[in-house]
Amino acid sequence: MAAIIEVEYYNTYVLKNVQTGSEPASFSIAAYRTQPQVTFEPVFPGLGFTPDYQNWPSLFSTTLSPESKVFNYIQNYYVEESRLRGGYNNVSTDLGVRAYLEEEEPIQQHRFNALIYSGIYNSQTGFNATNQFITGEAITRALDPVGGSIEKLYAEDTNLIVFQEDKVNRALIDKDTIYTTEGGTSTLPPGQVIGQITPYLGQYGISNNPESFAVYGYSKYFSDINRGVMMRLSRDGLTEISNYGMLDYFRDNLAQLPVNSVSHVVKGDLESNSLANSNIVTNKFTMVNSSLTSISPTGALNLISLGSIMTLQAPNGSPVLIPGQVARITIDNSLNKLTLEYSNTFTIDQNTTGYVASFESLCNSKVVGGWDIHNKQYVVSLQSTPAYISQETDSYSTLSFDESINGWVSFYTYKPTLMGSLKNKYYTFHNNEIYQHYWDQTGVFRGRFYGVDSPSKITFVFNPNASIRKNFKTINYEGSNGWEVVSFIGDSTERVPLYDNGVIAPGSWTSVQDSTSSIYSYEGGLYLENGIPRRAGFNRQQNLYVSNLINNTLPSQGEVIYGDYMTGVKGFYATVTVQTDTVTDNGGTKELFQVGSIYNAI
Repeated sequence: MAAIIEVEYYNTYVLKNVQTGSEPASFSIAAYRTQPQVTFEPVFPGLGFTPDYQNWPSLFSTTLSPESKVFNYIQNYYVEESRLRGGYNNVSTDLGVRAYLEEEEPIQQHRFNALIYSGIYNSQTGFNATNQFITGEAITRALDPVGGSIEKLYAEDTNLIVFQEDKVNRALIDKDTIYTTEGGTSTLPPGQVIGQITPYLGQYGISNNPESFAVYGYSKYFSDINRGVMMRLSRDGLTEISNYGMLDYFRDNLAQLPVNSVSHVVKGDLESNSLANSNIVTNKFTMVNSSLTSISPTGALNLISLGSIMTLQAPNGSPVLIPGQVARITIDNSLNKLTLEYSNTFTIDQNTTGYVASFESLCNSKVVGGWDIHNKQYVVSLQSTPAYISQETDSYSTLSFDESINGWVSFYTYKPTLMGSLKNKYYTFHNNEIYQHYWDQTGVFRGRFYGVDSPSKITFVFNPNASIRKNFKTINYEGSNGWEVVSFIGDSTERVPLYDNGVIAPGSWTSVQDSTSSIYSYEGGLYLENGIPRRAGFNRQQNLYVSNLINNTLPSQGEVIYGDYMTGVKGFYATVTVQTDTVTDNGGTKELFQVGSIYNAI
């Protein structure tokens, strides 16, 4: 122990000496200010004090001017508390005995399938052993490595549920199960935290998507990308809930989620204030008139952590070498600007227009799950890129599962970062902000998510008398004013070719199906003719909204009458999509009770 120095606190500090051999013999203040990457931290591990030649002149050389004062590293002193917990008059300690463990192969191990636990914590007595991992005790539990790495832990009553990539297990907490001679079971407290580990039946896991986990009551929901399924863990064990009408959807879409980097291309011009002079770019480079939609949605300021600039291409097509990596990228869609900050300057030609920057964001896809307590539904968002990278509609698919009908009930037009419920309210997170859903208040638009309005759409399949070919003549619905028909399409007939001089044209095989134009809502189709109001879309009759179906199909071989010369849609069945309009009480409540059609057998 070195000398004891006096400080202003009621405590004792000691001045200690360490020789690391890695520091220079001396270092000046001026050099430190010009080279901030060199720090004093390795020499002052105790309290983390930064050297101050004015307060501690005895430790350093003071023969030079203040700006050039030199700190002698030969002594390598640092200050450290000598009393336990820094308490007044507590026990003072020295280095004492040093414990060490000699291993034949002192190599770091990554035990991806093992759990380890520390000592206990008792808030009533103040006993805290959470920082103690005593190797002499049985403090680890290993799972079958065939199941992959441990991705998620969930404690439920006296059980611990362990989710591996390809397996789901349950472990007893503070007890073990023993089997009696009569074939029964009983529990035995073994004095350890994690007891016997038992796998659930079925070869399922959570893959690498612990963010898909959600729980409500005794049901747990998660995804298994490796098998292309959505799962539920309940009292009856593991169940594939993706089988309830959505087998092929999840099989195809989960398999398409990428697991590598995402590339982005931004085109734009260099802003004049990015230039130190005519051809030298400063270390804050701004592109204006940029095509930013491939990186971030339209909105407020977004800060995105991407990788380095892969390439910057000049207007003449030649690459521009940028030394160093990008520190951060700031996107301001309101001004259509993209700013990059990096470590060094670089040189360009006189032209500042027509640059192309290519980026690579090192991010994996996500399957974000959460429980919507308002509707009692499990909501999952399949995201090819995380929400902070892109909000484009083709980068995600958000949908919900309803326990009451054991089915998937709805798609949503929002891409959340996180989801969750508190009391009776459902929240999602987006761009570092929290949003409350189902906020029923005057002036708040239904179908608005994160400031973007989207119509509500419902798709039906009309299939009465499945084996009879029909001509659907009208469409009607019962409900609120404000619904319009987006499409009404009959089923596809056999594939037929197109002929060129009596020979089938290559690649000309096509399916033929009847369809109609969109049908305006009751208010959307209103017009005046000689001062008389008429309706071009839905009209109201006997408390139903009805409209004729006008065929708009292109002619196909063998048809005598086609297109708008005939009414109705031919087919064994028809698929119709209706949505809310933007004319009738835009953003207000619109109800729909039933949709039907009058048809003739043909």
